[in-house]
Amino acid sequence: AAERKFFLSHPSYRHMADRCGTVFLQKQLNQQLTNHIRETLPSLRDKLQRQMLGLEKEVAQYKHFQPNDPSIKTKAMLQMIQHLQQDFERAIEGSGADGVNTMELSGGAKINRLFHERFPYEIVKMEIDEKVLRKEIAFAIRNIHGIRVGLFTPDMAFEAIVKTQIGRLREPSLKCIDLVVQELTNVVRAVTEKMQRYPRLREEAERIITTYIREKEQACKEQVMLLVDFQLAYMNTNHEDFIGFANASSDSQNAENTGKKLGKVTNQVIRKGYMAINNLGITARNKNYWFVLSSESLSWYKDGEEKEKKFMLPLEQLKLRDLESSFMSRGHMFAIYNPEGRNVFKDFKTLDLSCETQDDMDSWKASFLRAGVYPEKQTSEGTVGEGEEEGERRESVDPQLERQVETIRNLVDSYMKIVTTSCKDQVPKIIMFLMVNDAKAFINGELLAALYSTGDTQNMMEESADEALKREEMLRMYHACKEALNIIAEVSNVTLGGGASKMSTPSYGQSNAAPAPARRPPPPSASPRLPPARPAPGGLPPPMVPQRR
Repeated sequence: AAERKFFLSHPSYRHMADRCGTVFLQKQLNQQLTNHIRETLPSLRDKLQRQMLGLEKEVAQYKHFQPNDPSIKTKAMLQMIQHLQQDFERAIEGSGADGVNTMELSGGAKINRLFHERFPYEIVKMEIDEKVLRKEIAFAIRNIHGIRVGLFTPDMAFEAIVKTQIGRLREPSLKCIDLVVQELTNVVRAVTEKMQRYPRLREEAERIITTYIREKEQACKEQVMLLVDFQLAYMNTNHEDFIGFANASSDSQNAENTGKKLGKVTNQVIRKGYMAINNLGITARNKNYWFVLSSESLSWYKDGEEKEKKFMLPLEQLKLRDLESSFMSRGHMFAIYNPEGRNVFKDFKTLDLSCETQDDMDSWKASFLRAGVYPEKQTSEGTVGEGEEEGERRESVDPQLERQVETIRNLVDSYMKIVTTSCKDQVPKIIMFLMVNDAKAFINGELLAALYSTGDTQNMMEESADEALKREEMLRMYHACKEALNIIAEVSNVTLGGGASKMSTPSYGQSNAAPAPARRPPPPSASPRLPPARPAPGGLPPPMVPQRR
């Protein structure tokens, strides 16, 4: 080639002609590329092997997969139903740590909170309405006496008032059932998400389970209504916890306080957590404080370290009511106030508090309930006002009637304490027995038979288009990884087996090997240490080259 002839014939380059030209450059670049491949192949091979091992478990079921094979469809259905049973059991019973929700309560934990926080709060919210209750007792006593002047306290008034109060337990009990049904439906929807590979099977399984839960919901509501009817059918005034007529009239003040602050222990911390105060001005609005609720007071601090106390509020004679969130506030709000109109905190009539979620607000309300802070009472016409209070005082001027009202009031309070305690214990048990446990038994024993009874199992086990695309993509990726590993193995054999010279391609039809010394022209007579020859007239001097030693 002309290039090689030039380097061999030029006096300045002939001694290094084997290291000049495109052929030598190509050889050097090939050597560098070979070294780079040799260095990077191990890590690339490890990465592909890890990826391939990760795909093998999922691809194993797809290697010989036939979408229309009945045996494969049957096996897939059985596996899906088995996983659904395990996931539902885990969601309700709380067993296992896989997939635990760390953001909010769900499943069995939320149902437990409904039983022990939300349901008792709803009962107390409807149970005690002091002004209206006394008014009803006074009317009942007068109507029973009729035109006569009553000398004794009529026990029929007690029975009439107690039946009215027991009848009011229906609403919170039914509401508790509705909330449990809603949570069970959410659990079913969550556990069937793993069946999205077969959308028709998922839809049918969710429909069957939800329908069964709705059927059990009706049976559960009927049983709860029966429980209330049982209480209405017979007044057990011989109950060991009932104070009786003799004790009811002896000490009205003690009887009035009986059962109002259940489970209250002096200086007991009930709850701690963050809430925001919304009526402290623009600068402090929506600022979170660390609250500590005890059985006697509510304190709040700058933060959870509880070093800088902002205020301590005694809970004596305080009430609680809900507030509507405004555009200047955030979260769910409620207020603490004094029914007598006194300032609660500094110059504020109310202390407006807000929580970020509904669950937090319900938990705080239940905690205030344990501390003896009861919710605001409302009648069907609204909150009892001052006009009604004045009218009640004008009607209740008879001292004898006042004593009878106080006696009946204490009897009702004592008996309703027994009934509500029984209701708070029995309603969750009815819900668990007739609905939650039955739903688990149905899913474990009858769901598969119900699916087969539809007679359309083949259509139910049709894959979704997304699942088929996912399977094809996974198989393609698996085979690509396998082919890449084979190529890497071949390249490793070439680079590590001394075959690097085979990878270089000669130019100008010349061989990669260095030219034989015999073909090199004899060296010039001039010594290589002499300076290079002068350039020809009009020519350029040759480049300077290092001299040989």
